[in-house]
Amino acid sequence: MAIFSLPDPLRAFYKIHINYIEVNAVNPDKRRYAVNDEGARHFIDMDTYPDSLLFPSPVYWGTFKKHIAKSVYNEQGILPWHLRLMKYQLTEAFRSRNTKRIIKLSTEVGHYLGDANVPLHTTSNYNGQKTNQDGIHGFWESRLPELFSSQYILLSPPVTYRPDLDGYVWQNIIEAHAAVDSVLLMEKKISNLLTDDEKYTFEGRGSTLVKTYSEKFSTLYHTELSGMVERQMRKSIYLTATFWFSCWVEAGMPELGK
Repeated sequence: MAIFSLPDPLRAFYKIHINYIEVNAVNPDKRRYAVNDEGARHFIDMDTYPDSLLFPSPVYWGTFKKHIAKSVYNEQGILPWHLRLMKYQLTEAFRSRNTKRIIKLSTEVGHYLGDANVPLHTTSNYNGQKTNQDGIHGFWESRLPELFSSQYILLSPPVTYRPDLDGYVWQNIIEAHAAVDSVLLMEKKISNLLTDDEKYTFEGRGSTLVKTYSEKFSTLYHTELSGMVERQMRKSIYLTATFWFSCWVEAGMPELGK
């Protein structure tokens, strides 16, 4: 969907590689179990860092590392700093017209930008473990789209160049974080209306029977969220396309081959 938000000639360039992008967008998640530092790139616990390091925008990486030990930031996340690095890397890949690297970086940055728009990727209570809501992370970002994404309108408007791309990305993360309370409180509200037998069900996944949230509970929660998941998915699409396009413009809008 991000590809179709781009103007030509960039849209035509990305369309050639659409299959690679679709298949390999999950690669950053696959690396989490093989690369020690990978996990921290997917989130930021905004409620655990000092405001002085985050506002009005995250301090530069060199300054950040002087204040926070690696063992700490690997626990609390480095998502905005990793996105800043990827902006530089993608711009340089465009500048050198390195098609293979452009597509690899574009594919992976789309994954991280999607994470940036998930409220539960911005809080230390990422899976409701602090509020007796274990499992809410997968519920919000996987179960609800599985059930309802066919109803979503995911077309986004044509993108424009953002000279303030770092700030624009950070604003998206702030807005996602602002929704954390609603994500948690609304789940509590619906949970209080149903018994556990109504809240959960068992479904077959391949050859395995797994416990998951029932369609009844999911429908009530999805309705209570008033389109939040759809909005955040649409924002992810627009942000990804904006990121690609802005890096290309920063690189001088080079002509790209296949």
